[in-house]
Amino acid sequence: MSRIAIIGAGAWGTALAVQAARAGNAVTLWARAPGRAREIAASRENPRLPGITLDRAITVTADLAAIAAEAFLLAVPVQHLRAVARDLPPGPAVICAKGIEASSQLLPSEMLAELAPGRPLAVLTGPNFAAEIASGLPAAAVIAAREAALRLHVMASLASDNFRLYGNDDPIGAELGGAAKNVIAIAAGAVTGADLGENARAALITRGLAEMARLAQALGGRAETMTGLSGLGDLVLTCTGPMSRNFSLGLALGRGEALPAILARQRGVAEGVATAPALVARAARAGCELPICAAVATVLAGKTGLRAAMTALLARPPRDE
Repeated sequence: MSRIAIIGAGAWGTALAVQAARAGNAVTLWARAPGRAREIAASRENPRLPGITLDRAITVTADLAAIAAEAFLLAVPVQHLRAVARDLPPGPAVICAKGIEASSQLLPSEMLAELAPGRPLAVLTGPNFAAEIASGLPAAAVIAAREAALRLHVMASLASDNFRLYGNDDPIGAELGGAAKNVIAIAAGAVTGADLGENARAALITRGLAEMARLAQALGGRAETMTGLSGLGDLVLTCTGPMSRNFSLGLALGRGEALPAILARQRGVAEGVATAPALVARAARAGCELPICAAVATVLAGKTGLRAAMTALLARPPRDE
């Protein structure tokens, strides 16, 4: 049994706490707001994940400094991760959020390496909806870390009968898969919402995967990582699953709704909104072209309409696949 701390009491953090307890660990779930921590601790439920009861063995707290753990699973949205990571107690960190920091254009692992050089880092990613993980439905994910011992420790700590974990030594590629798929999912949702057809969505997903592979290579990861759970697996789920916040946001955009109104009613964070412009800018610095992600960024910024963006993509010069 390990002592595992989950940092972030949203739907995903709560699901991870449930899974970590299911795997036999002593679990602490951290919520930023003391009032929310008290409510979850008292009711043993999180309104962000309805229908799921927290095991009594899960401790809920808002006191980050008091937590001692053998691993910290960071489930805070990427745009808020820096503020929390500054105060994170010592110990290995497992990044469970997907995206790229808008202000710095850094991946979460790069951000943490900057804040705490030498801290052991891993990435947990893959095609996982929080509600299904919490319910114990069959799923698989990836633990990516350069250090084999850390990979194996995290895998052994979190795996259970219905939650299979695979190791990977390409954390950069794994993070980029998790970040870019959210942007592609907005595009897939928009295509569906605008009734542009299944052919268009299939082509967009496929070419989006090609963009993800190019970007991984450009930033020091491996293209083949994008063929696994952290790339293709997560992309397929997020571009087709009705529970995907990014797909749902794109769906509403495709139906003609305004972005501010969509964001106002969303309960969770659609990371693709902040990630799109940061990802495109980071790719440009590396000399890597991302036509689909760039089109999403321009639509989100209100610089062009959806159909004009699709027309521009289709009008690009012919090339071999």
